[in-house]
This record gives sequence, C-alpha cells and structure tokens, in this order.
Amino acid sequence: MPNKALRIMIADTQHAHRMRLEHLFNQQGYFRIAPVSGLQELLTLVEYGSEPFDLVVVNAGLANGALNLHDFILDNPQLRHAMIYNTPQVGLSSAAVARRPGMHLSTAQLPDLASLASLMERIDPQASELTRPWLRPLRQGHAG
Repeated sequence: MPNKALRIMIADTQHAHRMRLEHLFNQQGYFRIAPVSGLQELLTLVEYGSEPFDLVVVNAGLANGALNLHDFILDNPQLRHAMIYNTPQVGLSSAAVARRPGMHLSTAQLPDLASLASLMERIDPQASELTRPWLRPLRQGHAG
C-alpha cells in the first residue's frame, strides 16, 4: 500500500500538466497533492507550511530565471525529495544532484507514469514491495 500521508506538490504554469501529473499520482494511490500554478504559490506553501513536502515535482521553466530552482530545492529543509522536469540538457548538473540524493532531474517535457513510478519506488519503497512482490527478493538479497 502506498503511504497515503506523503505530501506531494506539483508546480507547473500549465493547468493541463498539473492535472495530468495529479492523475498519474492518483493512479499510484497518492492523493495528498497540492497543485500550484506559479512560483509565488510554491514559495508561499514551502515557507509557511507546517510540515515538509515529501516530494515536489516542478517544471524547470516555472521560475523563469527569477530563482535558481536547483539551489532553492537543495538548500530547503521543507522539501525532502524533488523532481525538476523539462530541464534543458545543458542545465543538467551531476554535482548538484550528487549533493542530495533526493534530487531528480529529467529532460522530459512532462513525466510519464513509468518515470513517476520509478521515482516513487525510491521515495516510498514499502509501497513498491507490496504492489510489486517480485522486487522483494532483490531488495532482501542486497540487505546483506
């Protein structure tokens, strides 16, 4: 079972993208989702939130140069994991990603179900073990 307490924020200026991503998370059993349409909304929810977001999925173009999303996410304790999608190929920095294992970058214009499922396997590993029992022996084998 997915951890239904996980807090997820989807940040994209396009309503259709937010709705599509929310639907993909709902298909996986995640319903505690805050869709935001602009940078100011994102900043307000992060700054004044009473508890951290477990995942923020944000379009790289949301900040439009007003803020370095990579640095903001890396340095913010209110954001545990992040996926920045629609990143230009030249903007991918393995050093920034290496500083925080919860940071995921994607050049895809919009993440699909497979990429979000793969991301959620890392964030919510118990859910993937229960919904995909064939993974359980592999994880137990690596545990030592």
